[in-house]
Parts: sequence; C-alpha cells; structure tokens
Amino acid sequence: MHSEAVASQSIHSRTGTGSSPTIDAVSLAIIEQLQEDGRRPYAAIGKAVGLSEAAVRQRVQKLLDQGVMQIVAVTDPLTVGFRRQAMVGINVEGDLDPVADALTAMAECEYVVMTAGSFDLMVEIVCEDDDHLLDVINKRIRTLPGVRSTESFVYLKLKKQTYMWGTR
Repeated sequence: MHSEAVASQSIHSRTGTGSSPTIDAVSLAIIEQLQEDGRRPYAAIGKAVGLSEAAVRQRVQKLLDQGVMQIVAVTDPLTVGFRRQAMVGINVEGDLDPVADALTAMAECEYVVMTAGSFDLMVEIVCEDDDHLLDVINKRIRTLPGVRSTESFVYLKLKKQTYMWGTR
C-alpha cells in the first residue's frame, strides 16, 4: 500500500480563471512534497518550502477543505480482493448530468468523466470478479435512464497507476 497526495487542481486554479481556488507557488510546492510522499512530516515539508510546521498544517487543511487535493492510500486492487477492472465508454441520450451523478453514486465506479469524442462518459469500474462486473454493467449502468449504449474495455494487466503528475 502506498500513500500519495492526489492533486485535483487544473490550470485555472493557478491562473485564477474559472471557479477553482487560486493556488500560489508555496501551496503548489506543498502539493509536490506530498505527492512524493503522502506521509512526509509537516516539519520536513516546512523546511523544503520555507514555512513553519504550523503554517504547512494550516495550508494542507485548507487544500483538503477546498477539494484541491486528497491524501489517500493507493492500493493495487488485486491485492485487496478486486480481481476485475474495466473502463466503460457510455453513450447517453439527452442530459449527461443525471447519468454521471448516478454513476458517481455507485461504489464500483472509481472514475467518472464527461468526454468529447466517441463516448459521452468514461467510467473506471473496480469489481471483485467477472460476475460482479457483469452485474454492474448489465443491471445497473445499462438500465439507467438515458443510457443508449456501453462499450467495455476489460483490464488484462495493470502496468502503471500513479498520481505523480506534479503541479506543472
């Protein structure tokens, strides 16, 4: 199991455009420190970014409260009993929001994005086995109002899963 800080901020948060919070250079440096090691002590982060331990603690809490980042344990799904993963492309008739909201509420859906291109939505699903995956797709996703079609991309082997893209 590995802990990492997952920064979910966009370019808008750095430039101050859009509705995301503005992130200054010090907060970006704190995020980078936590992405390297989500368990790094605040005192060590403070030394690296030029702040006191208390100031780092306060900034980290603000970043968490604003939804800019999460500090989580990232696991290999196979080692914790989830032997089947898939990416599912979904085409929707009408408004995407209700379908995306319903998918977001499903515990098996780890990642839900609205896309441009061949699919309206892309959803990453993590399941215990093939029967569980079939149940989620066939009985829960395909029956949602507005879902027109799905295409499943079953993962055969997970080669890389990190959240170390930095803050660019």
